[in-house]
Order: sequence, then C-alpha cells, then structure tokens
Amino acid sequence: MTAILLGGVVFLCLSGTASIGMLLRAYLPDHHLSADSKDVIKLATAVVGTLSALALGLLIASANANHNSAETELRTSVARLVLLDRVMAHYGPETEKARGLLRRLVEVRLRDVWGDPNDADQSRSSAADEAGIEPVQDELRDLHPLTDAQRSLQSRAIQIGGQIAEGHWLLIETRGEGLPWPFLAILVFWLGLLFFTFGLLAPVNTTVICTLLVCALSVAGAVFLIVDMSHPYLGFIHVSDSPLRDALQRIGRQ
Repeated sequence: MTAILLGGVVFLCLSGTASIGMLLRAYLPDHHLSADSKDVIKLATAVVGTLSALALGLLIASANANHNSAETELRTSVARLVLLDRVMAHYGPETEKARGLLRRLVEVRLRDVWGDPNDADQSRSSAADEAGIEPVQDELRDLHPLTDAQRSLQSRAIQIGGQIAEGHWLLIETRGEGLPWPFLAILVFWLGLLFFTFGLLAPVNTTVICTLLVCALSVAGAVFLIVDMSHPYLGFIHVSDSPLRDALQRIGRQ
C-alpha cells in the first residue's frame, strides 16, 4: 500500500469515527453525557491521547533516522566507488575491464532504483544489480602485479571492493524493511478512539466539523510522512540520486 493511499485511509477512518460519535450523541440518554461522565471520558481520552502522541513522535523520529541513514550510506558507497576507480586507474591499463564493470554497476543501480519502472531492460538490470561488485572483485583477484606498488594498489582495491560489497548486501537485506504494521494499526485504533470521543462530546456545527476534518487531515499527513520516509528510495520524499550521477561522471575517466 502506497504512503498516499494509506494516508487517505487513515483520514477516512478518523473522519468516520468522528461522524459516528456525532451521530451517536443524538441517541444517548442525557445522563450518559452529564458533567461527571464527560470528566471521566476526558480523563480516559487524555491517557489515550498521550500514548498516541508518544507513538507518533517515535514513528516520525524512526522514519527520519531511517531516511537519513540511507542517505549517509549512499554517499559513503559513492565515495568508495570513486575511490576504487581511482585506485584501479593508478594500477594501470590492466584494470580497464574492471573499471568498465564498475561503471556498468553504477548505471544499473541508477536505472534499477531511480529509473523508469516500465523500462524494457529492467529485468536484466535487476539481475545485474544482484551480482553487485563481485565481477569487479573477480577481475581484481585475477590481476598479476609486477611491482610492490601494484601489489599495494591491488590489495587496497580488493579491500575497498569488500567494503562496497558489504554495503550492497546490507542494502538488499534491509530493502524490504519498513514500518511495523501492527504498531501502525494500534496507533490508528487509538486515534480513531480519540476522534470518536471528540465527535461524541462536541456540539454539531460547521466550525466543529471543519476543525475535526482539519485535525484528521493533519494526522493523516503525519502517517503519510512516516510511511513515505520509511522507504527512502521510493515515494515523494526519497534519497536523491545526485551523488551516484556525479560519481558516474568520474568513474572510468583517466
């Protein structure tokens, strides 16, 4: 379910529970909404409201940390890719094939993550992306250094390639992770209970209805941000591909 669709569902749920509360108010006996009853309802609502606020704050902080972490990991990987290319360039012309494979890896990653999902070459890109840096590592291991400098550069290149591979597989392992859905379902239940109480206690007039709708839209917007930022390579708020495109301009150059 996309972030904007989930936000719309949350908005409808909160608006619906508030409407149910307003409708139920007209059928309840007067003593159910006496001053003492309202005080108890307000106290119970305050507890649920505090829990909801804490949960929303926790989810927003977690989603923002996830997004920032993904951006940092991308920039770190890009720096390692450029560094690996420069190390291979200093090794000599024997690394031309490995450098070409490295450039191909960057192109595939750009198309696979940020490219057109309707691209006819998408399946081939995904398969190449799964291989990651390993073909480049194989080329590096097959080198036969003749000098101490080349041996040092080969060792350094293999080390950087291992770091890139580690980051690549970590990204694949965490790509499916996102928002804890049971947590979100419980949060929406709490928020629905709050809005039901608002509708139950509030007088039915245009000002109250508009205020509740704006509040429901605001909460739905918060849920939208949480879900969207929990998937840093998708949606409206996503990690920029600018570092990878800048790296593509440098990799393979003399």
